[in-house]
Formats: sequence, structure tokens, C-alpha cells
Amino acid sequence: MLKWLWLSLLVLVLDQSSKLAIDATLQLYESIPLTPYFNLTHARNTGAAFSFLAQAGGWQRWLFAGLAVVMSGAITVWLLRLQKHETLMAAALSLVLGGAIGNLIDRVAYGYVIDFLDVYYQNWHWPAFNIADSAICIGVGLMLLESFGIGRKAVDALE
Repeated sequence: MLKWLWLSLLVLVLDQSSKLAIDATLQLYESIPLTPYFNLTHARNTGAAFSFLAQAGGWQRWLFAGLAVVMSGAITVWLLRLQKHETLMAAALSLVLGGAIGNLIDRVAYGYVIDFLDVYYQNWHWPAFNIADSAICIGVGLMLLESFGIGRKAVDALE
């Protein structure tokens, strides 16, 4: 199932190129309104999801980097062990892998993750995120769907 790594590579390229573009064109915390509920906003996250442990003093950089390396290895092994018909799970794992590596690169290179997608309503803003975060969330969502049997019905009918 390593043939699905093209999806991981696509996520990685889109993630890193978008982050480089944002970093090159926007000052930190500068925003460009795109719709009434969505901005491009240059932000930096030294923590994990929702800025968890962002103020921890720096050690979290290496903790999250180490976790990303371990999880990327585990996901790659999982991909290798999938059966040919497990395409939904392969796609899901590939999305998560690409996102994890995208954020890992930021963490190791800069000490923080570049975020720029800002969804909001009036004065309430969802925490800023990026393409890697989106790929991870979509991948996890696909894994949940697969765990409920979606994507397996055709194979089950053959058995």
C-alpha cells in the first residue's frame, strides 16, 4: 500500500509551499480578509493542537517532534501491512502521515508551526490552522468512517 504515499507527498508539498508563501508575504499576525468568516492570518504555534503547551518553555518542541517521528514510523508500518482492498484506510493514513511530516518539518526547522487559516464568527476565532492540520483531521475522519464499516461493504459482499 506504499503506492498511497503520493497522497502524503502531495499534502507535504501543498503544506510547505503554502507556509513558505504566507511567511514570505505576511508579517506575523497580519491578516487578509477573504470572506466574512475567513482570513489568511500569519500565526505561529509552539504548542500542539489548540496551542496546548505553547507556553511550556521550549521543551515541548522536541517532545512533539519526537512524537511525530514515532507516529510517522508507526503509520508507515501500518500502511505496509494493509491489504490491497483497504483503500479508505490507506488514504486516511497517507493524509495523516503527510500532515504529521509537514508539521514536523516546521517544528524542527523553526521551533514552531506556521498556521494561517483563520475561521471566525464575529469576535470568536477558531484556533488558526494549516493544510497539514486539515489533512490530519480529514485522515482521522476517514479512519472513523472506516471503523464504522464504510469502505468495506464491497469486500464483505465478496466474502
